[in-house]
This record gives sequence, C-alpha cells and structure tokens, in this order.
Amino acid sequence: MRSLLSNLDRRAFDLIARREWPGAQRVLPRLTRSANHGLLWMGIAAGAAALGGRPARRAALRGVASLAVASATVNTLGKRSVRRTRPLLDSVPVIRQLSHQPFTSSFPSGHAASAVAFATGVAFENKWWGLALAPVAASVAFSRVYTGVHYPGDVLAGAMLGAGAAFAVRGFAPTRAQLAPPARPRAEAPALPGGRGLVVVANQGSGARTGNRPDRSDEVHGVLPEAEVVMSGGDGQPLEKVLEEAAERARELGGALGVLGGDGTVNAAAGVAARYGLPLAVLPGGTLNHFAYDLGVETAAAAARAVETGEAVAVDLARFRTGSHRQGQNFLNTFSIGVYPELVRIRERWAGRIGAWPAGVLAAWEVLRSAEPLSVEINGRRREVWLLFVGNCQYRGLGFAPVRRHDLADGVLDVRVVHGGRLARTRLLAAALMGTPRSSPVLGEARLRRLRIGGLPDGASVAFDGEVASTTGELTLEKDLEALTVYRLLPE
Repeated sequence: MRSLLSNLDRRAFDLIARREWPGAQRVLPRLTRSANHGLLWMGIAAGAAALGGRPARRAALRGVASLAVASATVNTLGKRSVRRTRPLLDSVPVIRQLSHQPFTSSFPSGHAASAVAFATGVAFENKWWGLALAPVAASVAFSRVYTGVHYPGDVLAGAMLGAGAAFAVRGFAPTRAQLAPPARPRAEAPALPGGRGLVVVANQGSGARTGNRPDRSDEVHGVLPEAEVVMSGGDGQPLEKVLEEAAERARELGGALGVLGGDGTVNAAAGVAARYGLPLAVLPGGTLNHFAYDLGVETAAAAARAVETGEAVAVDLARFRTGSHRQGQNFLNTFSIGVYPELVRIRERWAGRIGAWPAGVLAAWEVLRSAEPLSVEINGRRREVWLLFVGNCQYRGLGFAPVRRHDLADGVLDVRVVHGGRLARTRLLAAALMGTPRSSPVLGEARLRRLRIGGLPDGASVAFDGEVASTTGELTLEKDLEALTVYRLLPE
C-alpha cells in the first residue's frame, strides 16, 4: 500500500512538472520565496495589526500562533519522523527551479503547513478574511510542487498538519464566537426604537492620541438616528458634569444614558448611570474598549440593535476607597499597583509623540530597567510585590497574563500578585517561557469578594481602567453585585 501511494505521488509530481501553467512561472517561484521562514504571513499579520482594528489584531495574532505551532510540529516531529528525499528535478523546467534548493526531508511541506495554519487561524476569527487568504495559501502550497521541491503528498500532509495546528490553538485559546459572554442575569431596560429617549455622551478625545476629533455625533446618528448626542472634551467642561446633565435629561425622557468612548469614559458613565438608576448603552469608541468587548459589544451597530430591542444584562461594579472616603472610585475592568501604573504613566507621556505601540515598548523597557518592588500589606500581611492586579470578575488567561472575562456578574475580585524577592524577575520570565506561570512561587492568585491594601507610601500610584491616580493610606476593594444594567444583545 505504501509503495502504491508513493508511485501515485511521483506520477502526480511528474504530471504537474511536465504541464504548462500559463503565467505561473512569473508568480509562483517568487511567491514561494516570499513565504520562506513565514515572512509572507508575518508581513500580512504586521500590516493587519498596524492598520486594522482590534478584530484584525486578534485575527493576526491567532494566525501567527497557529503558524508557530505548525512550524514547530513540522520541524521537530514531521521531518525527523519521516526521512524522504526531495524529488528529482529532471522533469522540472529550469526556469521554475529555485536557485537555493532545500536540503531537509521532503515530508511534510513546512510552507504548506504554515500557509494553511495561518489562513485557518485567521478564518476562525473572521471567515471572510480567511476566505480572502485561502487562494494565497493554496498558491503557496502548490508552488512547492510547481518548483519541484516537494511531492504532492508532502504538500497535502503539510496542509493537514497546518489545519490541525490551527484547531489546536483554538482548543487552547477559544475564539470569541466559542466563548461568548453569558447573557445572564437578564435585566429590564426600555426598548428605544431609533434611539429615541437615549442621551449619548460622546468623548471627542477618546481613541485619538494626537488631538480631539471635531465631532462624533455622526457615529451615533449613523446607527441611532433619533438619539440625543452631547459632546464632551472640546469645551473644557468636566466629563462628570456632562454625564450628570445627560443623565438628568435621560431620566426626564424615561430613556437611558449612552456613552461613546474608551474604558476611562465608560467607567465615568457607569458610575453616573448606577447612581441615577439608568440603563447604560456602551458604544465602543476608544483605543482598547476592554469592557465593551468583554460585554460582547464590538461595534456601535451591535449596541444599537440591543438598545432598539431593549435587551440588557446586569453586571458587577467594583470599587476601591480609602478609609476616609465612603463612596470611593469605581472600576469596571482592572485595578493595579506596582510597576503597571508607572508603565501606563510613561506610555501616556510618549504616546502622543511617537505612537501608542512604540510608547508601550519604551515604557516597558524603562520600567523593567529601573523599577523596584513595592512593600505593601495585603489583608494584613506585609509583602514585597512587583505587581498587584485586581480584576472586576474572573479573567481567563494563565498567571500574570489575564486575557478577558466571560462572566461580568460572578461576584468575585480576581487577585494576582507578582511577588518580589531574590531573582524574582528571572524566575518569572522562566515560568512564562516554560508555560508554567501558575506553578511559579513568584506568582500568587486568589478569588475574593473583598481586599484590603495597606502600608502604601504617600502619593502611591494606582491604575484603573487605563487611568492613573495617586492615593494615600489604606485601600479597601469590594464589589457591588449586579449594580449596573447594560444593553447587550441576548442569544436566541
């Protein structure tokens, strides 16, 4: 049987080699060279990450992760398990042949594995982008036979390995479609056709690092034409005052409060909506939009459909307060002390000058180079910590790299501590590289309903929902269960 398959494989190779393929000799040899070491796919991923939004970055990341798994599998297991010589080039026209012939085992094709893995990984995030990449991936795979460096069977085996790698990555890191946020507990909210009765505060500065946008009302009226839009951030009026006035107007109309902006703006709107007992409509309009995306609202159109149908859920609010302040400050996503607030501060200082991504790299380098552990009391016990992270509800993701939440009303604070001490940075890095951060003694985790943090130096920095503030004295972090009603489409 094996001999029969090998003979059929060789015959198919010879048939492809002898046949004329109009226009292929200009394209396929160049295409196969561009895919060496995954450079073609890395370039596509980099372009998508730089020019696309968050969904494009997520698709690019999944594609690259799938490619990496496929490449590792091919090079460590595939080629070492099956030693197959490359095809003879006698029947392949010289003009098709590569100037540098590969010398590793012919089985399986690494190029085909990488191409299919990348395209399949992207397709899991967005099927239309995956379909657009499919012809390119198929051309790369076929080019390996066309140029004479692989048998068709090598390419088919590589393609199957690539698809398997993408499925393996999806099993380890499920897509948003697989793990949609649960639509519970459901909450009562008025249906507002066309947005009638909805008062939206649009932050002109959200999502713009280098200056305010002149007017964002068109973004709202494009999906909710009858909503009232109030602009914030252009006339110097405090955001809190604008939100209070909008909430008063929404209550008069018997409607709801809306917000177009990033996590910091949504945080402020959530506190006002909770105080006034109003439902909140979140239209993602910032740089990261963590809360909106964890809620399952990735576009303004999705938020609009929920507003018009009156579909909503209740979510938890978390807050931190000092001993002398009863109300405290809400946070919807995360709270942290240690190196992260300083990283945020440095990043924001430089983002407007050199861009968000370079500023983030600069901030990380500066923090790792100069930061020192912070001595604090956590629930009465003195600790040396690099970072104390607290999430509003439990985050998915191992150890110190939380990714996202799938339940915004689970009643817990997700507490993660990166301890200081001898060789802490080295041990933490080793745990991350080995994929065992949860078992590292440097890392501690707990799920709590209340947390006390004491012994902070005067003016200590804290970060919450992308904002940075100073605090003094003991902090208490706690939950306000199902305190906020937010519009969100419910599954059928």
